[in-house]
Amino acid sequence: MAVRIDRADVSDLHQVLADHARYWGERDLRALHLTALVQEFGSTCLVARAEDGIRGYLFGFVTPDRTGYVHLIATRDDTRGTGLGRTLYEAFTAAARNQGAVRLKAITTPANTVSLAFHRSLGFQDRLVENYDGPDRPRVVFTRDLP
Repeated sequence: MAVRIDRADVSDLHQVLADHARYWGERDLRALHLTALVQEFGSTCLVARAEDGIRGYLFGFVTPDRTGYVHLIATRDDTRGTGLGRTLYEAFTAAARNQGAVRLKAITTPANTVSLAFHRSLGFQDRLVENYDGPDRPRVVFTRDLP
């Protein structure tokens, strides 16, 4: 089944939230899915669309210091391991470059070994930052310069 990468709109966000468990399992990350991201940064909020719905998505934006920041990336449970996450990152990178980005950045929790392996496979450097998200809330910060 063919998948195409499209700009996300608010109805896509609502569909993702309705199917939240298919992307995130038991982790409840609905509060991180901000409507304002899709409304204000639509060109860098992307969905991978197929006949059977949204297979994956990436919500990000470009900061004033020209960093393409990936806020969320997820693939549906029946699509993992197909390269779709990489495809979403490639599309985001192109969109971010078009807005002047010279580097990419993302964060995850130290326990998220799947995210750690995925971002390393994409060539990101990572470092642990203590208290990144508040007291006793360390995060792994990924960065990658764009050629």
